[in-house]
Amino acid sequence: MKRTIVTMPGDGIGKVVLDETLRVLTAAGFEADYVEGDIGWEFWRSEGNPLPQRTIDLVAKHKIALFGAITSKPKDEAFEELAPELKDKGLIYSSPIVGLRQHFNLDICARPCKTYLGNPLNFIRRGANGEIEEPFVDVVVFRQNTEGLYGGVEWSNPPQQVYEAFLTHPKFKQNFGSVPKDEISISTRIFSKNATERILRAAFSHAREFGYKSVTLCEKPNVIRETSGMMYKMALKMQKEEFSEIQLWNTNIDAQMMWLTKNPEDYGVIVAGNMFGDIISDGFAGLIGGLGFACSAQMSADGVAVFEPTHGSAPKYADYQISIVNPIAMIESACMMLDYIQEKDMAAKIRKAVAEVIAEGKVRTYDMMKMSGRPDVIEKGAASTNQMADAIIAKL
Repeated sequence: MKRTIVTMPGDGIGKVVLDETLRVLTAAGFEADYVEGDIGWEFWRSEGNPLPQRTIDLVAKHKIALFGAITSKPKDEAFEELAPELKDKGLIYSSPIVGLRQHFNLDICARPCKTYLGNPLNFIRRGANGEIEEPFVDVVVFRQNTEGLYGGVEWSNPPQQVYEAFLTHPKFKQNFGSVPKDEISISTRIFSKNATERILRAAFSHAREFGYKSVTLCEKPNVIRETSGMMYKMALKMQKEEFSEIQLWNTNIDAQMMWLTKNPEDYGVIVAGNMFGDIISDGFAGLIGGLGFACSAQMSADGVAVFEPTHGSAPKYADYQISIVNPIAMIESACMMLDYIQEKDMAAKIRKAVAEVIAEGKVRTYDMMKMSGRPDVIEKGAASTNQMADAIIAKL
């Protein structure tokens, strides 16, 4: 069936990596109608809204979207870049991708981090006898995507009723009761049982379906006792009652980051709340080559799904005459989309082509050649974004 896919290039390098990805999809035989959705900094500056209602309507209608990258800036900088006629409207910038997640309740985020053999950026370590080892990493991080510290429930100089409510907690009164209200900023970390159950079940179900031996809960229940503690108790109960064949490991986020390079090959599925899931997925992405290889899927319970690389918009690279950025993370995100819509053979074909290009080593972007991201890297032998896509298409 020919589908309609919403494409949202966003900012910076988002457009170029998305355009090259669409070329790869076409070469692989994927037939779709693409409709472009407006999102990002340009629309904040000109309209005061980085996520216009017309884009929300497109995603609601077609359900499946490919997203490039977004630029976000602090509140004061964002205000300064507004069109002059909008500056007296009381507008406050908020991330449009976070807005998409919350509007459509894209609460399940999956971020696979898997080694490509032959990638010169793969993590290596010394073995017991000094030999060089290159562990094979195959981890999928399941990140709760709508709650926690990214839930957006926060205040600077909180309203009086909020301040008084916090004062009812003895620790707030003890530690902050003497601090003037206008000197306090508060960000909340809210977990709900329903959303926590969904992300845990997604993680355990993925482990069962694809044969992973363990699910690691990466939180901080020894200190953040209510939210992380609730998640750990629920994971224990779920594992015991429904997924007893899968081991449940429990690690603290700080210790996990320290252990990341000790034995990454031992981990399978990792599950965490919003902030810690963001952190640990970037950590594992670093072991497989960095954000140029890091893809993700965001899914709701009612069939809306957005697929995106986890890298940023890198605006300085967007101005280069020849694009030098690595498109593989975006291409891998499109493969996750193909898996989601049951085009698994096509996804496997593209991944095989990517793997062959990397293993062959003849075409490498500047990051794979360990160069600084300067415009002259093409002259020094690095492949452009277009050339990397061409090489993958040639393998197809």
